[in-house]
Amino acid sequence: MRLLAIDSSTDTLSVACGDGRTFAVRDERAGPAHAERALPRVREVLAECGWTLGSLDAIAFGAGPGAFTGVRIACGIAQGLALGSGVGVVPVGTLEALAQEAWRAHGATSVVACLDARMREVYVASYRRDGEGWSTGSAPVVVPPDAVTADAASFGAGDGFAIYPALAARLRLTRFDAALRPTARAIGELAAGAVRRGEAVAARDAQPHYVRHRVALTAGERAVGERL
Repeated sequence: MRLLAIDSSTDTLSVACGDGRTFAVRDERAGPAHAERALPRVREVLAECGWTLGSLDAIAFGAGPGAFTGVRIACGIAQGLALGSGVGVVPVGTLEALAQEAWRAHGATSVVACLDARMREVYVASYRRDGEGWSTGSAPVVVPPDAVTADAASFGAGDGFAIYPALAARLRLTRFDAALRPTARAIGELAAGAVRRGEAVAARDAQPHYVRHRVALTAGERAVGERL
């Protein structure tokens, strides 16, 4: 299997190309420059694997939740590359990808994935390892940190635990890693299963998953530095 994966849902740009198990990876702190840096990184990982866009089985992207602009960028790039090469697209949830990272890094099989959503909220979901994938315990939502609930036996993953350091203690989590983030490698690993199950979609049908329905700030909120 030949996969390309892209994630720009956080301030880190992550691009990976591989067969579902082994990947060429490029990760960098891109800040607001995801759009400018993504295509050069795509070319690099394709060259490292010796593949072309047309030889891929699918292109996957981090579909959110996450930074609104970043999620749109990843979706748009995946759609554009897929339209030009005639391959399918696999949207992968960023919180599920975060659970995948927790499994790879720590062997976690029950994960509460939590990312900072700005505006004094977090994106959160829970997952349990199910074969080579994950079953959803609680679907992704955006809530204030005080509204997060989790099984105390879960592993906490994501920067929500860094931005709100009291969260892990309140949930009585004994294990967590606030440095974990969604990566293109994790997205590629999850996309491989989706491709085998026939779940790739046409480029025009690939959509982000924002969770937060309100995706724009008022002029007053922008003036005081609020962020989505």
